[in-house]
Amino acid sequence: MNEVVGRDDLLLLTLDTLRHDVAVELAAAGRIPNLARHLPGGAWERRHAPGSFTYASHQAMFAGFLPTPAEPGPHPRLFAARFAGSETTAGRTYVFDGPDLISALASAGYRTVCVGGVGFFNKQGALGGVLPGMFQESHWEPEFGVASPTSFEAQVERAERIVGSLPAEQRLFLFLNASALHQPNWFHLPGATRAAGDSRATHAAALEHIDHHVGRLFAAMSSRRRCFAIVCSDHGTTYGDDGYTGHRLAHEAVWTVPYAHFFLEPSA
Repeated sequence: MNEVVGRDDLLLLTLDTLRHDVAVELAAAGRIPNLARHLPGGAWERRHAPGSFTYASHQAMFAGFLPTPAEPGPHPRLFAARFAGSETTAGRTYVFDGPDLISALASAGYRTVCVGGVGFFNKQGALGGVLPGMFQESHWEPEFGVASPTSFEAQVERAERIVGSLPAEQRLFLFLNASALHQPNWFHLPGATRAAGDSRATHAAALEHIDHHVGRLFAAMSSRRRCFAIVCSDHGTTYGDDGYTGHRLAHEAVWTVPYAHFFLEPSA
């Protein structure tokens, strides 16, 4: 990462609330081809989330604690704040002196931009301003939120405008929190109804919806130079699993998340 930072643009795309099992099933079935073609070996990596809900997980990720490989470690991290005794900081880790990765990248000359999605990024009230307030520039509209059936298209369109407005020499760190998977998501499955509510099937349909549009985001982020992309879930969620519904709870479906990182090569 010490070679990547300062050379490439950076993308962190969190697919908010995406379950690992659903992501794996759809990739194997060929239902998310635009994501799958970038996954190493065509498959998601199984990892453990750093938090069980959006706010906690993103605070950790922004400090360098991305989802951890779901096997015994230690596992060297891509990014880490400098502190004595860290067992997951290695020679290839990008080590920063600030309290978070976002301010560190800004100090390294990156334009840091947030395209928010779920309520913790809506800047409506003090709590909704904490995470987007860490960036030099942040964007949120009702069209980006969980209640919008076209949230991801709107977010991608904003990202395209952001990239297009930057000087060619300006490095970019773009963070996008995709809200489409978060409940309510019933409207992504044809024939589903509000009365029937959300389900594992509507969750899967929401991921297919994201896949349909994610190519535009990847194309924008690689339009100026190579981009290092991290695509992952911040936590999963439950749909009646063992009697549980939702997240912010300690269940395998919440703690286990899909993860991938890869390079997006610039367009020819």
